[in-house]
Amino acid sequence: MFSFNRSVIAASLTLASLSAAAAQPPKHIIYLIGDGMATSHRQVAEYYLQQKTGDQTQRLAMNSLPVAGINTTHSADSLITDSAASATALAAGVKTNNGMVGMLPDGSKVTTLLEGAKAQGKATGLVTSTRLTHATPAAFVAKNIGRGNENAIADAYARANVTYVAGGGYRHFISGDQSKRQDGRNLVTDMQAADYHTFIGGDSVNNFRSYQPQAGDKVFAAFTPSHLPYELDRQQSNTLPSLAELTEKGIELLAKDQDGFFLMIEGGRIDHAAHANDIASTVYDTLAFDAAVQKALDFYHKNPNDTLIVVTGDHETGGMGMGFGKHYFMSLEQIQTSQESIEDKLQGVYSGNRGAFYQHIAGQFNLGNLASDEKLLIERAMDAVDNQDKQVGTDYGGYDPVAIAVAHVTSKRAGVYWTSYAHTATQLPLSAIGVQADKLGGFKDNTEVALTLADIMNVKIGKQG
Repeated sequence: MFSFNRSVIAASLTLASLSAAAAQPPKHIIYLIGDGMATSHRQVAEYYLQQKTGDQTQRLAMNSLPVAGINTTHSADSLITDSAASATALAAGVKTNNGMVGMLPDGSKVTTLLEGAKAQGKATGLVTSTRLTHATPAAFVAKNIGRGNENAIADAYARANVTYVAGGGYRHFISGDQSKRQDGRNLVTDMQAADYHTFIGGDSVNNFRSYQPQAGDKVFAAFTPSHLPYELDRQQSNTLPSLAELTEKGIELLAKDQDGFFLMIEGGRIDHAAHANDIASTVYDTLAFDAAVQKALDFYHKNPNDTLIVVTGDHETGGMGMGFGKHYFMSLEQIQTSQESIEDKLQGVYSGNRGAFYQHIAGQFNLGNLASDEKLLIERAMDAVDNQDKQVGTDYGGYDPVAIAVAHVTSKRAGVYWTSYAHTATQLPLSAIGVQADKLGGFKDNTEVALTLADIMNVKIGKQG
């Protein structure tokens, strides 16, 4: 449906290619992708940080980098991309159809930045707060016509020989209880046979935290059957590693490779929170992602002459607006009152007992003092559930209507509004620092980000053959 002129890309990269020929490629590349994260997500998180700390000079780590750019995100078949097509663009510099990973629309396989780095002898890593088989990390290692084919994507991991892999979603790698596989295969056993140190499930967290990486090690860590918890929920128990912890351990291992490394880190649950219009979870997962950015920056400051860090998103989610109607205010202190995520913790809590539900949200969301219009919004959602209204799926994005009503109340109190339960075509900010980072600034399509990185790294990406 939508074509992309590669001659324009080539022309825009001519000067960069000439200067890159004389420049030394970075030894270490850290590529951080906030799934669903656009300008609003970054800025509302920074404003919240300033308010929480009482320091108006506080900046997000990602907002403090010296090189800035703006990226477009459309896929080959839609002006609004999904994560599979956008991740393929960011990984391989090509446009593909929504739903496809590591492939062109005609089914041709593509080579990614991670694979290019591996061919150079570099160590490689993938870290995510989602299932490892989810679209963004999958696009760097798998070639599949459908992002939903997660067992096949897990198989690709078993063949890819990535040095460090950490996130959630062990259900696609194991056999037996909690497995999503029907073939009886246990990929974790296969990885152990290939000399991986494996950390599977919550019981392995202490061993992971005490693990001391050695040169030549390989690690596969999947702590949850599906996604890692929202940061808001994770902080309640601190029993699972944060995205920053996973990043720090990965850098510690990968940096032992004398040829350097390529590491992709995804803050995947920013997207999920924004889909559910949950402002508190969106902010907390953005801050968790930024803490991972800070870990990358800590490494950069020790290795400034051979490191490149790039921070971007894959698309915008939720159509978030900072402010609404004729109001000139934001009250982000309201965010501090949320004690749990709306998608993972509030879905299905309302089961017909209105009094019990109001008591629950009073304790978990500080909503014991509902205004008349706020209560009306929640009551209408309760009516829809009680009456099994067929319009519910359309009006509430397929989520629990009562949970979404609470999300909208909490967002409105904070001065935030949402236009969508899906992705939008909004352009995204990019930030970078390090070796040849200046080449990533300016207005680019997401494919140009990957092509520029390939040029900087001196690797070939895109269609194979």
